[in-house]
Amino acid sequence: MGVKNQWKFLVFLIMMMNCCASMAEVEYFKYKDPKQRIGARIKDLMKRMTLEEKIGQMTQADRSVLSKEVMKKYFIGSILSVPFPGSLPSEQASPKTWVDMVNDFQSGSLSTRLGIPMIYGIDAVHGHNDVYKATVFPHNVGLGVTRQICVPKLNRDPVLIKKIGAATALEVRATGIPYTFAPCIAVCRDPRWGRCYESYSEDPKIVKLMTEIIPGLQGDIPAGSRKGVPFVDGQNKVAACAKHYVGDGGTHLGIDQNNTIIDAKGLFSIHMPAYYDSIIKGVATIMTSYSSWNGVKMHKNRYLVTDFLKNTLKFRGFVISDFQGIDRITTPLHANYTYSIIAGMNAGIDMFMVGFTYEEFITRLTYLVKNKFVPMRRVNDAVKRILRVKFIMGLFENPLADYSMAKYLGCQEHRDLAREAVRKTLVLLKNGKSLTKPLLPLSKKASKILVAGSHADNLGYQCGGWTIRWQGLSGNNNTAGTTILSAVKNIVDPTTQVVYDENPSGEFIKSNKFDYAIVVVGEYPYAEYYGDNSNLTIPDPGPTTIKNVCGSVKCVVVLITGRPVVVEPYVETIDALVAAWLPGTEGQGITDVLFGDYGFTGKLARTWFKSVDQLPMNVGDSHYDPLYPFGFGLTTEPRKGL
Repeated sequence: MGVKNQWKFLVFLIMMMNCCASMAEVEYFKYKDPKQRIGARIKDLMKRMTLEEKIGQMTQADRSVLSKEVMKKYFIGSILSVPFPGSLPSEQASPKTWVDMVNDFQSGSLSTRLGIPMIYGIDAVHGHNDVYKATVFPHNVGLGVTRQICVPKLNRDPVLIKKIGAATALEVRATGIPYTFAPCIAVCRDPRWGRCYESYSEDPKIVKLMTEIIPGLQGDIPAGSRKGVPFVDGQNKVAACAKHYVGDGGTHLGIDQNNTIIDAKGLFSIHMPAYYDSIIKGVATIMTSYSSWNGVKMHKNRYLVTDFLKNTLKFRGFVISDFQGIDRITTPLHANYTYSIIAGMNAGIDMFMVGFTYEEFITRLTYLVKNKFVPMRRVNDAVKRILRVKFIMGLFENPLADYSMAKYLGCQEHRDLAREAVRKTLVLLKNGKSLTKPLLPLSKKASKILVAGSHADNLGYQCGGWTIRWQGLSGNNNTAGTTILSAVKNIVDPTTQVVYDENPSGEFIKSNKFDYAIVVVGEYPYAEYYGDNSNLTIPDPGPTTIKNVCGSVKCVVVLITGRPVVVEPYVETIDALVAAWLPGTEGQGITDVLFGDYGFTGKLARTWFKSVDQLPMNVGDSHYDPLYPFGFGLTTEPRKGL
């Protein structure tokens, strides 16, 4: 090669090197660099996104209508599973089946032009309750009992709820899911409401305390963090969702999705305080309520969502609608979807849980933005918030689920924790027909005992709604756990004969010489508006069982309910009465206390009324005249070796 040719080759080589360097520089994506500040990553990614990609991020659709191809085509930002057949991967699906499904959807998201990972959400509201063999913790109505502010020296366990959050996070991650629609921080002011068991208390102070579950789910926010900035501490934690914003527990007559009629002072003093603490603790998302405030649907309430939550409280996570929440802005549902989208967007909702209608939502919102019915700044605000949560969660660095987490689902450590929680949720309302002759604790060495009632040997009833299915289930084969009957058999002396009869006749009881009886009755499972109840009586055959058994032998009645129910007609007949709420899978926690291995410590976090005619009635009301007042609960000392 001559000098001239050598020179040409050198020039060519330099040009190629510069070209490669330029290409390398072009290939650098700041948003993919974890060393960059999150704000810089969001800004870099936002400027690369098309309108279609942005609207896709704002869309959360149900798993049943999606595939990885749909994820790629529509840039879907989020998926959810609801406890319906078809929305879950399969009946009694294993953690591996869940992880396979989540990762398959994620592969569709990662194959898009920008590779923005999706976020998968689920209602893990008392443990990972939709999943077979998960630990199911007591519902919130019971957990509120464990942190009773009016008796600070008694039953004060500031870490229990946080431990439950941490255990739930691990079990949710075991199935590959990084986001739960919990906690519900409603302040239930009327037990006729079908979601009252999702509320910790009628007292906003207790509900506020229970937001400690958020750092359990998400991790402790670092010292010095900016107020309102979401935080999720790595792959063992999940993004939480404070719900339902705001006033859902105060609806008129306790009717679900109804109107909360209250002045601003009442709303902000009763229903808002727990949101202040949730935001301070770094909650990642907040869900709007189906309900209204003084006639204005929360899904269209710009003042409360944008002006107050975002601008005044400085919440920097994203606001998500409830399931088909904007559809309910109109009556009938979905009657004017275009209007509903505009109203929801203008209110300040960022992610829309559209469920099944993702194509219609995307098409209509795209049209509305392009034709300036919805401002682009509103879209950008929503997408920035969603991306902020995804970056903080580490989804861009770790988008795929980890199979090694499967060991946490239903593990013994979590079941032990749930058993402890059950013990601390129990409230002893009566113990003996006279103060000098208590029935509890029961003797383990009795000769012959009767266990009766519809709820004594039914794990589904014990867990209540939001367990495996939306409305809950009956029976013992839907998940793993210990029924109260099994727990009794496990704890009594081997020589004690345990007789079980679901609804025994008086003649049967009189023909046997029982030392005592344990009667377990209560409400059948329900969720949301299916649980709205204007009479709150114990369903049949509960009253008959109480009458037949307690009229013939010494008895303790254990109530499995999501709220206080009418008991005054039976109290005189009953020797001992225990409110066990909806304890979940670990029935052994009930017998731990009935038989005296542990003492009763629970204090009511709800007022127990005499008659439904008194409702609504909450502590501090001028007409307050309860059967058992807020804060009531008899105590016992542990007695070993009975």
